Amino acid sequence: MHRQIAGRLTGRVSKWVVLAVVVVATAGMGAFSSKLTEVQNNEAASWLPGSAESTKVSKELSGTLDPNEIPTLVVYERGSGLTPDDLAGIAAQAAELAGVDGVTEESQALLTGPQPPVVVSPDGRAAFVPFVWDFGPDGWTEVPDAAEQVRDIAMLDGGEVHLAGYGGQAADAAEAFEGIDGALLLTALGVVVVILLLTYRSPVLWILPILSAVVSYTISGGVVYLLARYADLTVNGQSQAILGILVIGAGTDYALLLVARYREELRRHEDRHEAMAFALHRAAPAILASAATVVVGLLCLVVADLNSTAGLGPVLAVGVAVTFLVMVTLLPALLVICGRWLFWPKRPAFGSAEPTATGFWARVGGRIAPRPRAVWAVTAGLLLIACLGVLKLDTSGLSTEDTYTEELDSIRGQAVLVEHGLQDTSNTVQVVAASDAMDDVATALGDVEGLGDATEPTEVGGGRSYLEATIEHDISSPAAFTVVADTRDAVHGIDGAGALVGGGSAFYLDTKVASERDNKVIIPIVLAVVFLILVGLLRSLVAPVLLIGTVVLSFGAALGISAMLFDHVLPLVFDQWPDGANVDPGFPLFAFVFLVALGIDYNIFLMTRVREETVARGTRRGTLVGLASTGGVITSAGLVLAATFLVLGTIPVVFLAELGIAVALGVLLDTMIVRSVLVTALNLDLGGKIWWPSKLDTEDRPLAPEPEPAREPATTSATGPA
Repeated sequence: MHRQIAGRLTGRVSKWVVLAVVVVATAGMGAFSSKLTEVQNNEAASWLPGSAESTKVSKELSGTLDPNEIPTLVVYERGSGLTPDDLAGIAAQAAELAGVDGVTEESQALLTGPQPPVVVSPDGRAAFVPFVWDFGPDGWTEVPDAAEQVRDIAMLDGGEVHLAGYGGQAADAAEAFEGIDGALLLTALGVVVVILLLTYRSPVLWILPILSAVVSYTISGGVVYLLARYADLTVNGQSQAILGILVIGAGTDYALLLVARYREELRRHEDRHEAMAFALHRAAPAILASAATVVVGLLCLVVADLNSTAGLGPVLAVGVAVTFLVMVTLLPALLVICGRWLFWPKRPAFGSAEPTATGFWARVGGRIAPRPRAVWAVTAGLLLIACLGVLKLDTSGLSTEDTYTEELDSIRGQAVLVEHGLQDTSNTVQVVAASDAMDDVATALGDVEGLGDATEPTEVGGGRSYLEATIEHDISSPAAFTVVADTRDAVHGIDGAGALVGGGSAFYLDTKVASERDNKVIIPIVLAVVFLILVGLLRSLVAPVLLIGTVVLSFGAALGISAMLFDHVLPLVFDQWPDGANVDPGFPLFAFVFLVALGIDYNIFLMTRVREETVARGTRRGTLVGLASTGGVITSAGLVLAATFLVLGTIPVVFLAELGIAVALGVLLDTMIVRSVLVTALNLDLGGKIWWPSKLDTEDRPLAPEPEPAREPATTSATGPA
């Protein structure tokens, strides 16, 4: 940022103008941000592209089957066996269930008929009552209340009752995310406050970064709401939860960098407005480059096949872009409005020595300098060894039982069905084909292992019909995927049938296939885009290649170590955890985008300072000064970001817990090892060559002894210019 522009933003009058503008924007967008949950689309069908086979089936059946229908089961179990009185009571409760909100007219007729649909297990110890809910497009918000009505009705003295099927899973998922945004934000903010208190060692300075982060989240939430409402942007509970975490983490990172540079300039300038002008002039380009890298990397997700992934990119990109604007406008204005007293009890007095010149990271640089090649070779070798853990990752997906970190009611109900030989009739394959080929289709389905008997064909119009058959396995299990694949192989080979296979398990299989495609397409795009940004920022080819390589190495090491944690440690932490290192198919892509986009931030913070210092000191000395100057703030930023992502582990969803742990671990590796040790050692070893083809440091000066700077006095004056 040009220094004159920076000065105009934080002048004696303009700082108040900036504050007023942001207050108005926050008030206006706050009204929309509070309604963000109203535009969430958590329907499963909204996640897949139109090209997926299960999506095509849904479209063909849209005039016959309501896509908003939610098959649900009430499961009863008594270990000693269900008595005649139990069965009579269950039949009576079935009639009462007909009055629950959202139960379809067809289900009501069955539930109140002369023979209620009570299905008893072969061993007589379990039974279930099926029905269908239909709340229209608002099912996600309506299911929890209806589920409570069911639980008030369905009872079995001395036995157990569970709500299972799609309806039970939807109720559990909605309740797991209910109120989670507020809890996540409060937890993340609490963690950040503690870290900022330890970092700044000031009882008041932390308030301004936190306030700015809250403003960033409020404004970005309002913008996302408007895009979802009027521009068809897909927002779901998952993307909203990650938005809050990312805005707080990234915003605090930018604040740490700016405040550190401002404190540095306060020691050089008596007037705080002038100090902020210089601080913004020096720090804003690095913050802008960092934010631009994250934004562009996230926008690469729009080419994803999965609508949920494609929608996540713009949602988070809006959050980061808004956060950047707030942190280079509101935060500087607040800092100069408040004055130097914010840094109490250790105010940066004009003319005092800069403590980072002799701090911890200055000493680390001094240890690396004598043998940089040995340091980077050993460090890279250890990271490569950690990467081997990736071989343990299993991206085949998570079963319903493995989706949550605690055993939910719907999962227990599903286990009862399996234990007593009852099929979950809510999980079916739906086959649509030419009407005159339905006999051949039914015959083909009879040969597929794992399928129940097919229903009678039903006309859907246009010379097409459909039928269903129950899958005997968990809806999202590999066994169910095998059944779907076998079904597709069987019916696709029928000449002239034009057969398509959909249903719940088909949806999950198509999601897995789309995720695997997105991994192969988006990861190279993100790498290419980040590389081009680094080339433009550093005006070099060698340095960007090295930085990209180090971040990829860090990503591999983070995934490798995470896989070991998933397999051996987390099962001891959570009540329920998948066997082995099982992850969602989309996990590698999400982890990669966050780690590369966020991990490169810290290299940008370091390398922009190194480039600045290289002009006067040479690459090697500039590297040591850059490390000493940015080491503390980058370490603090990494701790903040890691801690905020770890907060995702408080949501009882395995995917988010795994993502939070992997990103947190990767960020810590980036800040503590990759940036501070590996990149520094590479810079010291290669010297001016890292700027090729730029002629920034053609002399490639070796390290020369430099006089030790004066140490800051043990006590700092409590008075000084404001």
